[in-house]
Order: sequence, then structure tokens, then C-alpha cells
Amino acid sequence: MAIRTIREIGDPVLNKVSKEVKEITPRVKELIGDMFETMYEANGVGLAAPQVGILKRIVVIDTTGEDPLLLINPKLIEADGEQKGNEGCLSVPGKVGIVTRPNHVKVSAQNENFETVEIEGDELLARAICHELEHLDGHLYVEKVEGELMDVEAEEEED
Repeated sequence: MAIRTIREIGDPVLNKVSKEVKEITPRVKELIGDMFETMYEANGVGLAAPQVGILKRIVVIDTTGEDPLLLINPKLIEADGEQKGNEGCLSVPGKVGIVTRPNHVKVSAQNENFETVEIEGDELLARAICHELEHLDGHLYVEKVEGELMDVEAEEEED
């Protein structure tokens, strides 16, 4: 496994639609492992393949640090409720903005064995799923920000 470079806002790959994964190949398995490693190294809660320059419909998410989630070819099949809160992105470093998202979602996707699974998420997981799925269609959260993007306050200053 390897840490991959996270593409940042302005990189044209982030505005392209990703292609469906047809089968699990050794290269796809390597990509998935690299995506988890890259996400954890960057202290993120989610990462989509386009963020590492690969236009495939693959997303990794871990909102708790103990329950990693892999979604291959995810499709949103249910969304309800509403939550409003700060959102950031590894591809938009140092910035956050207020975004309204569903408070509950259900997605259908393939897992690492290419079996179809349904995953439900609430609150932060619902937000992360919606955020990452938008990457697969070439969209960034900054398109949905209500008001202005804000700088993330430096928390390490006291160390």
C-alpha cells in the first residue's frame, strides 16, 4: 500500500464523472488499500477515487476510526431529514463551510467481494456518504456552501 497524492480544488480531474467498476482486479484492490491508507494519513473521514486522480466509482469512509466502509459503484436510494453543519474536504485544505445535507441516507453498493450491499447512515455518516458520492459525479461541497468558506482555525498553536 502507498500514500497517494490528494488532488486539490482546481485540478480538472475533480470535475469529471467517474466510471463504474466492472470487476475487482488486483489494481482495484491496490487502489482501495491505498485510498484507506491515504485517508487515514490525512486524518480524513472519507475519500473518493477521483481525489487521488482515479476516475472510478469507489469511496472509502470511516467516521469512527473503527468501522471502515468501502462503497464500490454506490447509488443513493433513500434520503430524508435534514442537518446543517460545517463541512470540509481533503481536496479543499484549510477551509470549511456550512452545508445542508440529509440526516439519514441509504445506499446500494458493491463490497470488496463485489457483492451488493445496502448501507444506512445517520448524521455524520449520512453527511460523509453524500459528500463522497458527489465527488464521483465531479462535484465538490463548495458548490453547496451556504455563505462563505471559512479558514479552519489552527489548533496546533498551543502545542
